[in-house]
Amino acid sequence: MPTQQYMFLHRSPIDGQPPSPTRMQEMFAVWNAWKDKFKDNVVDMGGKLKPSGKVLTASGAIDGPFMEAKEIVGGYMIVTPDSYEHALEMAREMYGMMMPGTRIEIREMAGH
Repeated sequence: MPTQQYMFLHRSPIDGQPPSPTRMQEMFAVWNAWKDKFKDNVVDMGGKLKPSGKVLTASGAIDGPFMEAKEIVGGYMIVTPDSYEHALEMAREMYGMMMPGTRIEIREMAGH
């Protein structure tokens, strides 16, 4: 099994509309197929993040996300693909990429 780890950060527009029930079923099918295909490369399925939180600065903690933001980090996952190209393939095939405006940021983790 590969040892290099990458973090996928799921980004989507704040004003994105929820998918229809039919679209949700399609996305669920894609998600299940994706999990089966890449099960050996997923270290931590991560999870969905709530839309609110705090941002810590030197002057204190403030509420976020901010109104001027155009997107939100909605979730994360840690994977161990065979290569960076394999990480791109994994990200392209994720169910979240079915939603307009969605992006997956791929970050190589240091020290792995």
